[in-house]
Amino acid sequence: MDLSLSEHYEHYRANVRQFLEDQRELWQQPMSDRDGRPSEAGRQWQAMLIEQGYVCRTIPKAYGGHGGEADILESFIAAEEFHRVGAPTGLANQGISMFVPTLLECGTPEQKERWIRPTIRGEIVWCQGYSEPGAGSDLANLQTRATEDGDDFVISGQKIWTSSAHFADMMFVLVRTEPDAPKHKGISYLILPMDTPGIEVRPLKTMTGRAEFNEVFFTDVRLPRDQIVGERGEGWQVANTTLKHERGMLGDPGQANAMLARVVKIMEEETVEGVRLIEHPLLQDRLLRLQARAEAMKLHGLRLLTCGLKGEDPGVARLIVKLNGTILNHEIAAFAIDVLGELGTLYGDSPHLRDKGFWQTTHMFSLGLIIGGGTSQIQKNIISERGLGMPREPKPAAKGA
Repeated sequence: MDLSLSEHYEHYRANVRQFLEDQRELWQQPMSDRDGRPSEAGRQWQAMLIEQGYVCRTIPKAYGGHGGEADILESFIAAEEFHRVGAPTGLANQGISMFVPTLLECGTPEQKERWIRPTIRGEIVWCQGYSEPGAGSDLANLQTRATEDGDDFVISGQKIWTSSAHFADMMFVLVRTEPDAPKHKGISYLILPMDTPGIEVRPLKTMTGRAEFNEVFFTDVRLPRDQIVGERGEGWQVANTTLKHERGMLGDPGQANAMLARVVKIMEEETVEGVRLIEHPLLQDRLLRLQARAEAMKLHGLRLLTCGLKGEDPGVARLIVKLNGTILNHEIAAFAIDVLGELGTLYGDSPHLRDKGFWQTTHMFSLGLIIGGGTSQIQKNIISERGLGMPREPKPAAKGA
């Protein structure tokens, strides 16, 4: 079997390398500001990547994308070259990675024209209104309601663990519009400006010391009834489209490989008693095990991409991505902290921090992502029941039964 690349793809790789070298000064700038919004450099970099077809490759030009044909090998080569030099692979947030793919599948032409271009170019930032205090893993149990009043919905309720709500411009939110319908029915998927009167955002500080998540309260929030994706009362189907893309984002193999590249750099630069850490046999063994898992994830991602291009359902292959990816990312961060030794215990403003405390923060934050987006326990249920066809988990007996 000949696994060498053709002249076309070798030429493509050379072009990607030259592009990254020519634009090094730009991509080395911060891609976001202190609040997490895309910076001017981030938006400029994103626009260049779209133009080159390195991101948003198949999104039609009419919606602001590159408008090209999918090419698995070109996408693979570009990702390899970006990770090789540590260049950001474009903006990634809930709007770009979750809402835009949902609109492409479920939205109207008018919604696509209105929202996709400014979203993929970082001009509009979105947050996701899904989880509630009593409806996290059991999302279909959500109680936030939207009642009709003339041409408007009036929304009342609460969401929690809402990433980016403190600086987002828009929210895609699940609400119950038919309260008497079965819990998987009667849910609608709405588009809501975050500056609408009646919305209150309260930050939630996590163990990282930061407030990436928020509580969001809705008190008689008025929204035109036409601000809906899909059919009224059929939002559960739309929501699952978003969840599919969310779990793919959380288990992105590119992130794992980029993190490992940063660990390798530490191991090549840091020494103990004059010996580079990369030469330590026990650390080498752990590194190789993690690299093998990351490589398997990358190749698995290509399998899923191939299925998507062929219009095939990958089945259980798609369901393992979030579970595997989030656990691997946490283990990579834990390995980096072990590699740093006593420096790995530092946190805050110590002058001895490496990577500005990236690994300490990532170790704690990635643990939360094992829970967020559907806990690992829920993911295992989904894999067993939907993917492998095993019997559903028994429900607890009713009280008094």
